[in-house]
Amino acid sequence: MTSTAPDVRPEPPRSPDDRSLTEFGYRQELHRSLSRYASFAAGFSFISVLTTVFQFFAFGYAFGGPVFFWTWPAVLLGQLLVAACFAELAARYPISGAIYQWSSRLSNRTFGWFAGWIMVIGQIVVVAAAALALQMVMPAIWSGFQIVGGDPTPTSPTGAANAAVLGVILLVLTTVVNSLDNRVLSVVNRVGVTAEIIGAILIIVLLLTHSERSPGITFHTAEGSTDLLGALLVGSFMAAYVMIGFDSAGEMSEETHQPRRTAPRTILTALGAAGLLGGLIVLGGLLAAPSLTDGKLGVDGLSYVLTSSLGDGVGRVLLADVVVAIAVATLAIQTSACRMLFSMARDGQLPFAGRLAKVNPRTGMPTAPALVVGVLAAALLLLNFASPEAFLAIGTTCIVMLYLAYAMVTGPLLMRRLKGTFPTDGTDGTDGTDETGKPLFSLGRWGIPVNALALLYGLFMTVNLAWPRAEVYDPAGGHWWFQWFTLLFLLATVATGLLYRLTRNRGALPAGDTAPVPPGQP
Repeated sequence: MTSTAPDVRPEPPRSPDDRSLTEFGYRQELHRSLSRYASFAAGFSFISVLTTVFQFFAFGYAFGGPVFFWTWPAVLLGQLLVAACFAELAARYPISGAIYQWSSRLSNRTFGWFAGWIMVIGQIVVVAAAALALQMVMPAIWSGFQIVGGDPTPTSPTGAANAAVLGVILLVLTTVVNSLDNRVLSVVNRVGVTAEIIGAILIIVLLLTHSERSPGITFHTAEGSTDLLGALLVGSFMAAYVMIGFDSAGEMSEETHQPRRTAPRTILTALGAAGLLGGLIVLGGLLAAPSLTDGKLGVDGLSYVLTSSLGDGVGRVLLADVVVAIAVATLAIQTSACRMLFSMARDGQLPFAGRLAKVNPRTGMPTAPALVVGVLAAALLLLNFASPEAFLAIGTTCIVMLYLAYAMVTGPLLMRRLKGTFPTDGTDGTDGTDETGKPLFSLGRWGIPVNALALLYGLFMTVNLAWPRAEVYDPAGGHWWFQWFTLLFLLATVATGLLYRLTRNRGALPAGDTAPVPPGQP
């Protein structure tokens, strides 16, 4: 389907914040109302340690045993390297659709489009995966939440089906909120993140004060395990799944006050805070678990630890806080995907671009992307009715998609650094300062080594996560498509994108085009 780019001639800037957008040839259409804490909340709620740690703790422990704890600091270090690179880019390009915009400006239009395409599809899968996390906690709070069947275990047929039902209900709610005023969205995010941080601290304190063993247990492998490296590689899935989405603070730049100054700091602080809290929760869960050998920790995860160690009353109250975190995380991830769709559509780079790029002038929200993301994520949840293995397949696929999209930013950025053409003062549409007149965030002489390590880490984890291990993705056998689901889904995504690129606007984008900016750039 052919689509033309909308008129993106800038209107006269109304404020320094708006000017940071009009410099790139875009009008200020989204409402700029987010404070620094709201920007932090956008990144932290996407990461959402309570959502993701509770969702994948059982999986990490089942494969790695207590030693899987050490995959947490390793992944955190790798992602901090990536986040540092993103912080530099957020200061220079404070635009919605961060991954797409950054990759396009660092490489070329076609490569940047594929980075954005893979990222937005990955974000839609993350929305579905986050919504599935309700199954890990809601039936543990009250058995009445097990609407379908009697076995709440996510890997059982009834548990998987119930997860899909709860997930669809949540997606209806988040889609409604993502269609309202962004001030409502901001309030929901801030309240939810505050509740999550308070809940996480309470969980950490209570778990550590109910310890049954010493931290030395983290050097033990799973019972009967002889392959330590393999256990750690698979055990790292949990940490890899948790620590993604910190770039959301950059996604919300067009709605943030002083984005050049705020976004770089909130990208790093969101990841740092989530990394610290999540690591302590994992450690506390291992220390406070009633038993490490009864098999329950590898099936029910942290929900089992809370209700068993802290009692049903306190445990269920804390699990209720986890439900809030899951809801807010799903909302934030959907918001991030909406901004990516909006940004690409604004440049005429998607089917139905005119509709997807339309912003409601009263609410300041792009409504059509919210509906598209909600419907597609709900459709993915239907896979859970087909087989319980879909739970892990969906979760791993979304991580691989995002890691690959991240590498499609850090890779071109490293090439620009090595060539000496990475934007410096005055060459990126700025005078080298943020809205307050202070120098833009920069890695300085550490740029090349940090960038190189970030790229190597990202590529390594992408391969590790996508590797078709039968014992991980198809343990029961007979479902080869789940074993290869991640690679098949990635290939289908790239093939669909390539088909669209070949059929739209033939001749409009010459082969070998190396323009470092998308159509909106003057």
